[in-house]
Amino acid sequence: MKIETKYQGTVEVSSEQHLHFPVGLPGFPEEQQYVLLPFLEELPYFILQSINTAELAFVVVDPYAFFADYEFQLNEASQHALQIEQPEDVATFVILTLKEPFKSSTANLQGPLVINMKKRMGKQLVLNDARYKTKHPLFQLMEEDASCSY
Repeated sequence: MKIETKYQGTVEVSSEQHLHFPVGLPGFPEEQQYVLLPFLEELPYFILQSINTAELAFVVVDPYAFFADYEFQLNEASQHALQIEQPEDVATFVILTLKEPFKSSTANLQGPLVINMKKRMGKQLVLNDARYKTKHPLFQLMEEDASCSY
């Protein structure tokens, strides 16, 4: 099927690419069908694109590519709701807020997207963890590492 997207125009997606978010995302409960599209081929950025609303798309990234110590516990209710059987079936993404300049962009570490890639089901969690913010600097650690002299 062809869908209209916010960033890539019209794209062809198969039904195997569809991701179902049974309760939608916070603020968008009626939007339950998405696809995950590559944003830039050589970079770790993706677009979580609504199948039904072209304007509804989120730039997302695997948080572990930027925050190696990022961790949270997935409660039993969420595991059951997403029908998770094996840990390797799960992919985690966080939504980015893009800013100018790009190095000022932030990641929502407080609201990770957990997706059972095998069952093609997802959910956005809301973490109650003081270590994580909704606007965590994406490149803070990289800048600190670059300023170190060895």
